[in-house]
Amino acid sequence: MKRASLYYNIVLLVLLVFFVISFITNILNSIIVAVKDSYDLSLSEVGLLPFSFFIAYAVMSIPAGFLAERYSDKRLLKVSFVVIFLGCLFFVIDQSYGAFVVTLFVLGSAMAILQVIINPMLRVAGGEEHFAFNSVVAQLVFGLASFLSPMLYVFFVNPKSDVWGISQWMGQWVSVDKSWVSLYIVFGLMSMVLLVVSHYVTYPVKASQPKESSTSWAMYQEVFKDRKALLYFTGIFCYVGFEQGVGNWLSPFLLEYHGFNPETIGAQTVSYFWAMLTAGCILGLLLLKLMDSKRVLIYASLATFLGLLIALFGPSHWAVYAFSALGFTISVMWSIIFALGLNSVPKHHGAMAGLLCTGIAGGAIIPLIIGLVGDVIGLKWALFGLMIPLAYILSIGFWSKPLIQNKTI
Repeated sequence: MKRASLYYNIVLLVLLVFFVISFITNILNSIIVAVKDSYDLSLSEVGLLPFSFFIAYAVMSIPAGFLAERYSDKRLLKVSFVVIFLGCLFFVIDQSYGAFVVTLFVLGSAMAILQVIINPMLRVAGGEEHFAFNSVVAQLVFGLASFLSPMLYVFFVNPKSDVWGISQWMGQWVSVDKSWVSLYIVFGLMSMVLLVVSHYVTYPVKASQPKESSTSWAMYQEVFKDRKALLYFTGIFCYVGFEQGVGNWLSPFLLEYHGFNPETIGAQTVSYFWAMLTAGCILGLLLLKLMDSKRVLIYASLATFLGLLIALFGPSHWAVYAFSALGFTISVMWSIIFALGLNSVPKHHGAMAGLLCTGIAGGAIIPLIIGLVGDVIGLKWALFGLMIPLAYILSIGFWSKPLIQNKTI
């Protein structure tokens, strides 16, 4: 009875952390046009924003594995939440473009540590054979948070929605032309709540043992020599790059090519993109109980190819629907690729998780490339380049051979 209680405690904590990671990470998709206007940025300078956030995964994911070897999950969780709070506080004090870039890197570093910790925790707590399924549950929570975060942005930029005077109260710390900065006050408060929660949660011994979460340089060297590990790293790199490439640039695309207001249609489409990702996870939960995860990945990739073509080259109303639908078609990709990666190596799953989380740096590189290329040949054709990482994701469904298959009915 005690064991079951501990199991649910750790799973709920992991899901809560996933929710907050998503809420903070993907708000940039909604506010990016407002940030561009606030600082009068070029597309390349806009691309530097997601770059500064996601490059932190490349810098911090492997060191996070070493930290996990030395310190408990509880301590690292608490330190991460304190870092988030301090990063948000720094930006509220100094609301310049340079300070925002630094803050995004600090927040990304905290997220990298959290990702390295919670994925092995979820794998152990839920069982290896159920990891693909449980990862989709986490992705569902992730998508739900990303769906809700644009609504919070609309709340702060729309005076009519402020019936309690919250945004007016926060206005004493925020510049008039930067109402979106209020979001980072909220994120700082959220981190303090999580700090308290993580302090009082009871951690199951099995989920925090060094066997699953710790790493050493020798382990990383062994993982780096495994060709499969590098292939799955590339898969995570391509997925996050595609996800953030669409999420960050869809609102500027709709403004430039179809004239849609980024504070209304743009923000709503971003919200619908994540809402559809959430809905897709629900269907994914069913599909992963009925068929092999590799087949699900193949079908999802083919549907995404079609959706991206319609979004880029279809008429205005089709573009809005197609961008939203892309959230649905990519919804299970992260979970399947991550689960295939961890279930394809017989040991050193903590080091493998660190390597895979380093691949989240794709969210830094690919959106930046889109911005740089977009300045030269136009945003539409720059986004068309997302076909390349998508093709790689499709290939995973054909060559992957995990040691542990996802459990089906």
